[in-house]
Amino acid sequence: MDLIVGVDLIVLATTNQGKAKELERLLAGTAKRFETLRDHPGIALPPERGGNYRENALAKARAVNEALGVPAVGDDSGLEVDALGGAPGLYSARFAGEGAGDAANNAKLLAALKDVPEAKRTARFHCALVLARGADDALEAEGFCEGTILTAPRGDHGFGYDPLFLPDGETLTFGELPSARKDSISHRARAAAVLSRAIRHGD
Repeated sequence: MDLIVGVDLIVLATTNQGKAKELERLLAGTAKRFETLRDHPGIALPPERGGNYRENALAKARAVNEALGVPAVGDDSGLEVDALGGAPGLYSARFAGEGAGDAANNAKLLAALKDVPEAKRTARFHCALVLARGADDALEAEGFCEGTILTAPRGDHGFGYDPLFLPDGETLTFGELPSARKDSISHRARAAAVLSRAIRHGD
């Protein structure tokens, strides 16, 4: 795989280790090495105040790029449940409140869908990725994965809502799928594939 000319490092604008590991796998070959904000604890990301995933991802990537002067990737993603009018959406990470963990968010989602039949529990994961290389130099990509929300979690892999999300055409949830399979069908995988192609083509 060709590397971006002269790029040794891409910083992933996240402290979420699960997300960082996925991004490192999915963006392999676009840089020689990756770091995360755990390697740069002095950098604070801006609040997620954008009106969509792209705006939030761009703000994160630009904040890190401006602070470090190296290419940075921002990610914003969420779960959109049709029966809830697209919620939790942009608020997926804090559905149960600021600082809420995965267990609390999953519990609130299950409670909200308690009386919703299986046929109406359709949902999708939506991901936006942005690579910021300078003040006016950014590459953007989005990806989606359609599926259904189960009535109870299954699987210990993944993070976030993964144990509740059954992708269309699969018998295992994101919390049960092997990493290699998830990396081939997930919303983040699809966005990363688009971004990787743009990077390698020199866009």
